[in-house]
Amino acid sequence: QVQLQESGPGLVKPSQTLSLTCTVSGGSITTNYYYWSWIRQAPGKGLEWMGAIAYSGSLYDSPSLKSRTSISRDTAKNQFTLQLSSVTPEDSAVYYCASGPSAMDYWGKGTLVPVSS
Repeated sequence: QVQLQESGPGLVKPSQTLSLTCTVSGGSITTNYYYWSWIRQAPGKGLEWMGAIAYSGSLYDSPSLKSRTSISRDTAKNQFTLQLSSVTPEDSAVYYCASGPSAMDYWGKGTLVPVSS
């Protein structure tokens, strides 16, 4: 069973870059046909898919966030990361990492990231 754990700063100031790491256990991020996603949910809003990295290393971006997001991976550490630049208070949300053949079969518990000065 794949398990995912998000980790990050807890609080980010406006205009800064938000950086999150997802640590994977119970499986490898190079497992064939698995996709590794970042998803967020702002207060009172629905889930928003932010992007993903495939088992092969291929990247998939959300058109609405593409200019501000960067997803990468560290196969040695079995981790993948999200960077979101130029954040505003509207980027305050619970951030989740997820994975699986559909990219959303397994989920982390999520981490709340407020954006505030």
